[in-house]
Amino acid sequence: MAPALRYLSGACGRARGVFPGGFSAACRPAQGRPWPLCQGFRRASTRSFDVVIIGGGIVGLASARALILRHPALSIGVLEKEKDLAVHQTGHNSGVIHSGIYYKPESLKAKLCVQGAALIYEYCNQKGISYKQCGKLIVAVEQEEIPRLQALYERGLQNGVQGLRLIQQEDIKKKEPYCRGLMAIDCPYTGIVDYRQVALSFAQDFQEAGGFVLTNFEVKDIEMAKESPSGSKDGTKYPIVIRNTKGEEVQCQYVVTCAGLYSDRISELSGCNPDPRIVPFRGDYLLLKPEKCYLVRGNIYPVPDSRFPFLGVHFTPRMDGNIWLGPNAVLAFKREGYKPYDFSARDVMDVIIKSGLIKLVFQNFSYGVNEMYKACFLSATVKHLQKFIPEITVSDILRGPAGVRAQALDRDGNLVEDFVFDGGAGAIGSRILHVRNAPSPAATSSLAISGMIADEVQQRFKL
Repeated sequence: MAPALRYLSGACGRARGVFPGGFSAACRPAQGRPWPLCQGFRRASTRSFDVVIIGGGIVGLASARALILRHPALSIGVLEKEKDLAVHQTGHNSGVIHSGIYYKPESLKAKLCVQGAALIYEYCNQKGISYKQCGKLIVAVEQEEIPRLQALYERGLQNGVQGLRLIQQEDIKKKEPYCRGLMAIDCPYTGIVDYRQVALSFAQDFQEAGGFVLTNFEVKDIEMAKESPSGSKDGTKYPIVIRNTKGEEVQCQYVVTCAGLYSDRISELSGCNPDPRIVPFRGDYLLLKPEKCYLVRGNIYPVPDSRFPFLGVHFTPRMDGNIWLGPNAVLAFKREGYKPYDFSARDVMDVIIKSGLIKLVFQNFSYGVNEMYKACFLSATVKHLQKFIPEITVSDILRGPAGVRAQALDRDGNLVEDFVFDGGAGAIGSRILHVRNAPSPAATSSLAISGMIADEVQQRFKL
């Protein structure tokens, strides 16, 4: 039985509009150049849409694209708080096209990842976006890991992952000459891509179809409109008002939120359930020095610990030829805190008071301490990496970039593992669909997620 959306309690024709500043939504950009974005609009005007998507990451842009291709007569807008699109979770992504092996059978993650990987490959082929289907080995280096590896292999088969096979030491060496291991799962369908390039291509498709993207629009309030004294019916036709931190407004009939690290706050702004809360986890990567990149051909992953949603420190080739090593998983003290000392008092207090973090810490104290230790001392991470490639030394690596994962956490300290979509009740809540938890593999799954969101929007809002 196909998994259903998880819920928590709780048409006008389009003229090809002109962006303020003179950009036309119907114009085609020069080959290879990004589409122009509308960065705000004249304060005296209020823009109206049938549907607004809050969030310009890969899930929001894929959803906007899916909606406008399915409903070309609707006016649809994307609101993004940054001046550029896809700069946070999408722009700090490892770039792996996941196969779908890890996830619980029949879960949304499993279903959407397997579908999404096929759709991403197809989309990249259609658009001429470069990718590498370099494969992945999930390697058992200790005897006690082999039963877990075999169970993972069976799970992958249940999920319909293509081309899986269990291989022994000699075949590991053929795939990865410098990797040691007792047994491995060969996942040939795994690949790598630049997800920000993919997301910007989604944005181009969306704008080419007549959609609007408003950047520098940080949402501050979501409320019901009041009919203006002049008798305008905008407040009736477009009953939801979304206001940004500059006092600018857009009005719309329906809202889809894909706000990533701020998904709980946007839900709360709309009067919907703030739970599950988002807890930011920072993942720090190391870089293999260029002269040592010959040690790694494809993705090399450890056998995951089923107690945690994190996949462990792994070897990830990049489209630019670099090799990323990592990430760890440590609590970030700021929702967009990409550096160890980035700090936001509000974000920290939210995590402590409003989420189940304290319970999570007590339940997994030793794991958390170990992750913090590895974050501080390179030698600890290198010792782990040497289990797979013994030739790597501390002198072979450099500190690299970091990403922040928006992980949903319930009040009992449980990590919410599956994708979560919800709405609400009342005048506003009944007109909103929230994407509440879309961590990895959301980038891989983005086109499949967008199809599900388009289906739900159509059914829920009777488009």
